[in-house]
Amino acid sequence: MPLPLEKTMAAARRVSRIYRVDRGKNFRLKHISPDDTGGLTKNHAEIQWRAKTFLDFANARLAALQEKLYAQKRWSVLIVLQAMDAAGKDGTIKHVMSGINPQGCEVTPFKVPSDTERAHTFLWRCALRVPEAGMIGIFNRSHYEEVLAPRIHPEFLKAQNLPPSLVTKKIWQERYQDINAFEKHLARNGVLILKFYLHLSKEEQKKRLLERINEKNKNWKFSESDVKERALWDQYMAAYEDAIRATAKPWAPWFVVPADNKWYTRAIVAVSIIDALESLKLKRPKNPKGHKKTLLDAQKSLAGET
Repeated sequence: MPLPLEKTMAAARRVSRIYRVDRGKNFRLKHISPDDTGGLTKNHAEIQWRAKTFLDFANARLAALQEKLYAQKRWSVLIVLQAMDAAGKDGTIKHVMSGINPQGCEVTPFKVPSDTERAHTFLWRCALRVPEAGMIGIFNRSHYEEVLAPRIHPEFLKAQNLPPSLVTKKIWQERYQDINAFEKHLARNGVLILKFYLHLSKEEQKKRLLERINEKNKNWKFSESDVKERALWDQYMAAYEDAIRATAKPWAPWFVVPADNKWYTRAIVAVSIIDALESLKLKRPKNPKGHKKTLLDAQKSLAGET
């Protein structure tokens, strides 16, 4: 017999915390398998159906929490999504956030920096998109791109036109320090930060890229650059591991979520967000003094209309 959904939620919370990294010193990517499903049967039709049922339940829970977040306007939530190409960032946003009110959520995809963005500090464009109180902001890629791609492609760093004396061997450690300070500042000002790395295997990425090539309705998703970047897989894994180790903090944790099974990825991301939001103990604002009389007067007025 399947577990009642509330019990399933409690069990999922316990499992999701396995993937939380808030002190990076001992973290290694190899300690988390991209194919992990928390002991559940993989790719089984019944399991996937149950996962869909659970995700619908989680969507409703998340929608209720978002309503309180929006009404209270005290906290905001910043969700950062990072991953290799084809790991499922867009699908995760679509399926996990499908039940929430669009008025209270903004998704920002960070593409290649524009000339204007390159003329500012590397954190500038992300700082502009930090969600205001009451809102959920989702960064589809983020400020972490600036310790990934430029590290692997020196020409990207050169294009930022930094003073040569500042481009030293310490630049990545310095950027980690800047990111930590930036995120600490946000956390101290009521921004709940949740960072997700969707941990995809190289084998599963190959499968998904081939699907984009071979299935006509997925051709639009394919980019030649995906294959070129794939050739640098080991370098990207090292860059991601270093970034997570250096920036996983209690006030800005990483969740390294297995991404080879989409149904599992989405469930873990949803539960992790719900768990964090519930820790805020959100409440709808209390009615101000005299508001009850205002409501009763309005009720009488409406009832008396002919």
